[in-house]
Amino acid sequence: MIIHLKNNINEQDAHHLAESVQAFYFKDQEGKKVLVTSSSVKELPKEVEDKVNDFWVFPNDMQLASREYKKETRTVAIGDTRIGGDTGNTILIGGPCSVESEGQIRTSAELIKGMGLTTLRGGCYKPRTSPYSFQGLGLEGLMLLAKMREEYGLKVITEVRDATHVDEVIEHSDVIQVGAKAMYDQGILRACAKTQKPVLIKRGFGTTLQEFVQSAEFVLSGGNENVILCERGIRSFETKTRFTLDLCGVAYLQEHTNLPIILDPSHAMGFAYGVLPLAKACVAMGIDGLLIEAHPTPKLAKSDASQQLDHESFSHLIDELNPIAQAVGYKIV
Repeated sequence: MIIHLKNNINEQDAHHLAESVQAFYFKDQEGKKVLVTSSSVKELPKEVEDKVNDFWVFPNDMQLASREYKKETRTVAIGDTRIGGDTGNTILIGGPCSVESEGQIRTSAELIKGMGLTTLRGGCYKPRTSPYSFQGLGLEGLMLLAKMREEYGLKVITEVRDATHVDEVIEHSDVIQVGAKAMYDQGILRACAKTQKPVLIKRGFGTTLQEFVQSAEFVLSGGNENVILCERGIRSFETKTRFTLDLCGVAYLQEHTNLPIILDPSHAMGFAYGVLPLAKACVAMGIDGLLIEAHPTPKLAKSDASQQLDHESFSHLIDELNPIAQAVGYKIV
């Protein structure tokens, strides 16, 4: 249940009421005092009956993210670029899988800036499946991303691998990415709830849609409304592609949730040749963004070499995608 308290309820009383009904409490972007209980609560608690402006009952714990609560898609700002709401923007975020060196990430920043794009991606803490694989540059990589932000005026997005460095990522990035392997980590999610920076949550490759949205609820219920969902492919019986991009799931999320949705065709396909066709299909759905990996020399990449576009291929994406975006009332930014 979501409860909006009356405006005359002071902060101390609001916290007391939240404690008495075992609810999360926060003030939303409009200044409304919000209580959120478990969805198992179906009737308004007596403690708050005379202190409520409005309330909503839900069939499950997809509550703050539900269109039953907010009909319009939430608007999230990544610097000066806004997505969601009625913006009609599909943000194109590009960059390498991993930050490998200053030269490599600088070349990537120049590509993004030269295309008129605004946001650079790059992994610093890599959640690899083997201890012998490149694990990322860590804080050194973060500092390189921060340097590119200062020099090129870009916003940067990078992934949190675990809770040991979540504060570093929050401090030095503009968008915090919660990866597919970390989306169940409550230490990360609760830390992200305490900031107002945008948080992009990737769907785990074995995660149901409800579990996916409920991970977003951890951040939303802590008071950070700037949450973006990212579909990046789920594991199926198919072995010829890395994962299976769940566009059916995207349609469900667009219909039932109020969060902006970004898609990652690079990780879904696993091979560069399929990234553009998948990206076209994604854009045709009227999505809020694309996250696509690009490397100056993909064959030399220290992680996910097979799925990264070279810079020439990436530079042609806007020309390929804009006509499709325009056909569904969007524009690539």
